[in-house]
Order: sequence, then structure tokens, then C-alpha cells
Amino acid sequence: MGDHNAPGAPSRRFPPEPESVAEARRFVRATLGDAAPEASDTAQLLVSELVTNAVLHARTEIEVTARTGDDGVLVRVSDRRPERGPVPYGGSAYTGTGQGLALVERLASRHGVDTGDAVKTVWFELWPGGSPSPPPSDGWATAAPRFGPGETVTLLDVPAALCLTWTQHRHTLLNEAALVLAAGDLPGVTAEDLAVALDMNDVISAGVTAALRQQRGEAAFGSLPLSVPSDAGPPMETLLAVLDVAEEAARDGLLLTLPALPRGRGFQEWLFDQIGGQLAGARPTAWTVMPRLPGAGASEPVLWDVGRVRASRVATIAADESNRIIAVSGPAADLFGWPADDLVGKPLTTLIPEHLRRRHTVAFASLLLSGQPRILGRSLPLPALHRDGGLVPVRLFVESQETADGRTVFVAQFSPRGSVPPAPARPPGRMRTGARWEAGGAPWSSSPGQDRRTGVGRAGGASELERLSLLADTGAALSSLADLHEGLRRVGRVLTRWLADWCLVDLFTAQDEVERVCVMHGAAQGAWPEEYEGRLPPLSETAQGPLARALRGAGPLLFTEPPAPGRAASPLDAHYAELFRRLGANSAVVVPLRSPRKVIGALTIARRGQGKPFTEEDLPLVDELARAIALRVENARLHQETRTIAERLQRSLLSALPEIPRLQLAARYAASSATAEVGGDWYDCFALPDGDTALVIGDVAGHDLDAAIAMSQLRSMLRGIAVDRQEPPGEVLHRLDLANHTLRQEAVATCVYGLIKESGTGLWQFVHSSAGHLPPLLVSPDGRTRYLEEGAGLLLGVDPSVVRPQASDAIPVGSTVLLYTDGLIERRAESLDHALDRLRGHAAGLAHEPLDVFCDELLIGLAAGSDDDIAVLAIRPGPVP
Repeated sequence: MGDHNAPGAPSRRFPPEPESVAEARRFVRATLGDAAPEASDTAQLLVSELVTNAVLHARTEIEVTARTGDDGVLVRVSDRRPERGPVPYGGSAYTGTGQGLALVERLASRHGVDTGDAVKTVWFELWPGGSPSPPPSDGWATAAPRFGPGETVTLLDVPAALCLTWTQHRHTLLNEAALVLAAGDLPGVTAEDLAVALDMNDVISAGVTAALRQQRGEAAFGSLPLSVPSDAGPPMETLLAVLDVAEEAARDGLLLTLPALPRGRGFQEWLFDQIGGQLAGARPTAWTVMPRLPGAGASEPVLWDVGRVRASRVATIAADESNRIIAVSGPAADLFGWPADDLVGKPLTTLIPEHLRRRHTVAFASLLLSGQPRILGRSLPLPALHRDGGLVPVRLFVESQETADGRTVFVAQFSPRGSVPPAPARPPGRMRTGARWEAGGAPWSSSPGQDRRTGVGRAGGASELERLSLLADTGAALSSLADLHEGLRRVGRVLTRWLADWCLVDLFTAQDEVERVCVMHGAAQGAWPEEYEGRLPPLSETAQGPLARALRGAGPLLFTEPPAPGRAASPLDAHYAELFRRLGANSAVVVPLRSPRKVIGALTIARRGQGKPFTEEDLPLVDELARAIALRVENARLHQETRTIAERLQRSLLSALPEIPRLQLAARYAASSATAEVGGDWYDCFALPDGDTALVIGDVAGHDLDAAIAMSQLRSMLRGIAVDRQEPPGEVLHRLDLANHTLRQEAVATCVYGLIKESGTGLWQFVHSSAGHLPPLLVSPDGRTRYLEEGAGLLLGVDPSVVRPQASDAIPVGSTVLLYTDGLIERRAESLDHALDRLRGHAAGLAHEPLDVFCDELLIGLAAGSDDDIAVLAIRPGPVP
């Protein structure tokens, strides 16, 4: 278009105030009156963005120049801060602010920045018909403001998506704070503080964004060298203070942006702690070994991948920030009775029972508006809604993930009640030192003194400590999860981050077929071909390839070139040879997974491209990793077998509640989220021949199959004694204790046995005896609560000769009697009195709710993350005719 400096073009000067944005837009519209409407509209949009940037970041007098001609439109925006170059934030199309430079890049035919001794000018051109060919790459000068000489800070294991999300959020907070401050007052922030905060934010964002751009196409985690001023400490403290005020204002609804979610707040603390700490001489601490804020999700956050959700062998559903379902796994579709494609696009409330939908909507809105999680990162027992209208008891585990373009996705995993949902575990190999966490050992690297995947140098080379750290991380990835397939995927992420580019795990099924249960790669390398997943060709007698040999127990085997396809002796061999070709592997190690009894599968790790290939020196480590993985897999399978038996027993013993005239009944059971899944908690309710209704709740010591068996014996004996004798509760428990004493292995247990009786006076009576159990809770219709503490006696199994006391209490119509086990309330490091007070507070607020809502809300409010079994039985009498 010629000289973009455009001497003699109409210009106008504006003060550094928000009102100047609208004035500049009007000036450009008037100056470009003869231009095509499309060009004039685009020019007004872009000049608004550039003047906004100048007001926020340059804060000097602004000059806008515009002209039009046959060759198009030229607009220039100048300020008097040449050292303060444009800072592209890398914002996505979903970001509310920070789009100025991105819009110029997308809409202008040509753009650039000219910097002189006293003036900086950002300009753009709009050509008729757009840009017919790629324009010259003037680009943006990204010189951020500096406070002094620079130093390099190393950020280890930066999660790229989370970093992008937080950069956008930080930028939005500061922009909104600037608008509020310009329009009035933002308590705790002065104009000078905001100016320092904006400058420091530019320093950090420019460096991080530039480093992430250089890393584009690499792994979702990387180590970034960040250049910061040596004297950045004081301005960074100011930035932190301003951000804290802005976050609080966002939570109070004073800013047009939402507050940060827990992972964002955790990332901010880590980022600023790393900058300040390293400037003071501290060593870098990787993001992946930092402790998490409550609700911040796993210690190793995973980049959102829709394909991973759809292929998950766990019931998994993902929803976006508008509460719409965006991905469904096959097991989730089966669990809830829907075709997976039919669920996509529906609101998440489709899977939530009617009586819990309002609560979900309020909680979800609260999360977005306050940033305070209530169920994120916690295991929660609740009912879900089947397509046929029935309820599906599940445990729910929700965590947030970040997309590559900076949005947030909520990923929920559902486990049928009685199995353990995945939950994050604190990574091993680290120790607390003051207010900082130190890694127990640097990640394994394939070349001394350097991280193979990032190229960032480190002091020292591969050491015994590094080897042990890798082994510990591998073990933790499996031991922290009861779901085997998810555990293997986490192992795959560990291995592909530090040891290999690809990781594959093949396991024998119960029918002696071979199934590929895990395929992980360390960087985005295109879609993984589905034909290499799932069931593999059979292991025939003619198969002699690497995988076949490993599955028969040979190895570890090292291969520095792909197996020749023409030499494949069986379909399995041909499959494996083609796999190597598709991987582009330069070397691989294949090692059998041996349990103490037999070979259960094989582990393959491969390196690709021009990276350093595996050598004989790597085989002992890989073999040791394989032994650890095999042991965990075998233990998980044995655990699953035991759990399946125990779950069937448990379900068979938790009978359906009877229908009793004028009595409402509700019960809930949730197995432990952290132990052996089933144990000795039980409830029972049945009608006696004389018309009374029996209520039972109990807890046998232990969390294993033995506890479940003991519980079944006690339950059956108690029901038999109660129905046969129809004696007072104290005498029934006495006879139960005598019968318990005759068992081969006497059980130690707590129990409440009670009778609900019609009194004939418009009231009901609850007569009960307690064998060391927590007291029943009476909740009146008006919300008053009282524990029924009389009638308490010794545990069962202590002294069968003891006389059992009992108590009788009047139960007003509409009141609720709640029986429960200790898993509902007890928490480590908390007194029992405090736990009982918390239950009273929750129950009082639910006094008017239907009984099903009453029970579900108790579990949601009190049982999230509980590591013990939970049984709840509630009864509410109606009017006596």
C-alpha cells in the first residue's frame, strides 16, 4: 500500500482515558467516510482495540492517524512509550478480552509496529478485497516493560492449557479492574498500583506466551525458560495484591468476569512462588509435584481430550461451562440406558433425579460465580437418573480440565455404588520443607544432565534417586486408583513424559485372548489408528514376533529397527510389525508382565524420530518397571474378584424397604471410597406380626469380605430373633449377643434396634436399644433436633451376659428419625462432638424436604470424600387415624 507512515494524513490526539476509545472510533468513522462500509466498520473495530491497549498499557497521550485511498485504508495508533511493545496474549475465540492484537492479525491485510526513540506506532492496512497473498510478516515487537536487568527463571512441567487459561483470566481481571477504577473506586487499589500491576503482568505474559509459542506442537507439559527483571520482587507483590482484590470483586459481582477456579488459583500461587523464589536463589519446583488446593483436581492435570473420554472404559461424561454434555463414554451410556450420541448436547440435568436438579443448578452456578468448589475432586455418593426413570446409585468424581484454547471442561466419572471412583493422590517422592515442596528426585532423563523431552539442562545426570523416583511414580499411578485401566493410563503418562514417546500395555483376558488396554503417547501426533486398539489377533503357535515372544515370557527384548513385515509368521506378528511402522519408532523395548503365577501381558515402550534410541543399558530399568506394573495389575485383579463377590453379598443383604401404612421410609448405602469397598455396615427394616415396625442399623468392625460375612450373620440372626420373640429391643439385642458368642469367629459390632409404635394418642413411640452405636437423631418438622442418647449399652461381642438398656421417645407426626453409621460424619482429626453438631445442622435445614431428598442431601453434604462405608435409614410417621 505504500508508505504506512502516511505523512500528512488526518490525525487527532486523545488523553489516556477510557472515553478516548469511543472518541477515536468516531474520528476514524468520520475520516474514512468515503471508504467502503466493510472497511470502515473493520477499521473502527480495530482502532478500538488498539486504543484500549494504549490506554491500559502505555498510559500516555495517544495519537490516531487515518486515511483512505484507492489502495485501501491505513490507520496508525501512536503513544510515547516505545519501550512498551505489544504483548500478544494468545487468547482464544472464547476469551472475552485480550483479543485486540489477535483481531488485527486476523482482519488486517497487513499490520506491524514501528518504534522510534520517543514514539511507538502500531498500524494496520485494509486492502480492497482483503489480502490476495500472504502479507509481509512485520509481526509484533514483543518487548515488554522492564524494571531492570533480567534473569532467567525456569518453570518446570508447565501445563500449557492451564497456563493459557490463567493468562487470559489474569488479563481479563486487570482490564476489568481498570474500568472499575476509572469509573469510580476499587477499594484497596490505587491508580499507581494498577499501573505497576499491568506492567508486571505484561512482563510475565509476554515471556510465557513467547515460550509456549515456541513449544507449539510439543507435549502438553514442558519446561519454560522465562526472562524476568532482577528487581521484579516488589512489582510482583503489587500485582499479586491487585489480583487478590480483583478476584474478590469478581466473586462479589463487581466485575464483568467470573472468579478463578481452584486449579487457576493454584497455578497462580505456583507461578509467582517460582518467580519470587528463584530470584531469591531457590531451586525450581515442578508444577506436577505441588500440593493441590481442595477441588483443584489431580496432581497431574490432564489436557482435555474428547477422544479419551469417548474411549474410556470407565463411565465418563464431560460437560462444558454451560452445563451441556459434550462427550460420553460407552460404559456411561450403558449405565444410564442412553445411546451415547443421544446424550451429547443435552443438559447434564438429564442424568440428575428431579429432586436434586435444583441443587445441582445452584451448586454449578455457585462454582462459576464464586470459584469455590463443593464437589470437585471429591468422591460423592448420590443417585443418578436412568433413561427409564429409575435411580442408579453411583459414586461421582468430578474434576476440571483445560482445553487447548483455554476453556474449562468438567469431566465426571461414575462408579456403580460399591466400587471406588478414581481420586487424585499426592505424588510420592517429595517432602515438605517449610512452605515449599521439593521433588524427591528429578525426572528420569535419557542423557546425562538433560531432560530428553524438553532439552532443559539439569545439574547431574541419571542417578539412582532418579530411577527410584520413576519407579515410585509408576507405582503411585496404579496404587492410587482402584480402576485398573485408568491406573495404566496414568502409568503410560508417566513413562511417555520421561522415558519414551509411546507406551502400550497388552493383557491376557480371562479367556486367554490378548487385549490392548492402554495406548499413550507423549505429544499430539495425530489420531491414533483405532485398528491397533482393543482385542488383538490370537497368540498362535506360529507367532514368533517380539510381542508373541514377550507374551510367552521372553525378555526384556530390545529392538533398534522395526520387525520386517515380510517375515511375519502370524496375524499377530504382522499386526505388531505394522504397528511399529505407524509409530515411526527408531527403537523399542518389549518386556513380559509376569505375576507370581504366570505371564499376564506385555509392556511395549518405543522412541521415535531422531531421538536417542534405547540401548542395552535401559533394559534393567524397564524390566523393573514391568515387574512393578505386573504386580499392581495382578493385585488389582485379585482385588476385583474379591470385591465382586463381596458386592453381590452386600447387595443381597440390603433388602428393599417394606411399604408400611402411614410411615415414610428411605435408606441409602455407600461403600467406602478408599478401602476394600464393602464391609460391615447394614440397615434393615421389617414389619413384625404384632404391627410394630422394626428399624435396624449396624456396623461390624472391618472393611473386607470377613466383615461382610459377619454382618450377614448378625443381620439374619437379629431378624429371626425379632420376628420369633417380638420382645423389647433391649432383650432382642441381648439374645443377639448370646447368639453372636456361639459363632466360630465372634463379631465385634455396633447396632441400634428400634421399634416404631402407634401410641393411639396422635403420636408415635420409638423404643430402641443401642449396642455402642451412634445415637439416633430426631428432627422435628420445625427444624429442632435432638439426639436420642438414652438406651445406650456395650458393643456386641464384648460381654454377652450384660443387661441391655432401652429407651422410649415420643415421635411427633412429620418428624424424622435418622439412623446412620459413623462413615456419614466421622473425619480424621475432628472431634466426635463437632461431627455430631455438623450432622444436626445439615439435618435441621432439611426438615421440610421429602425423605428421599433428606437422605440424598445428607450424603451430598456430609459424605463427599468419606473413606468409610455409610448406611443411612430414615423414617417419618404420618398422622394416626
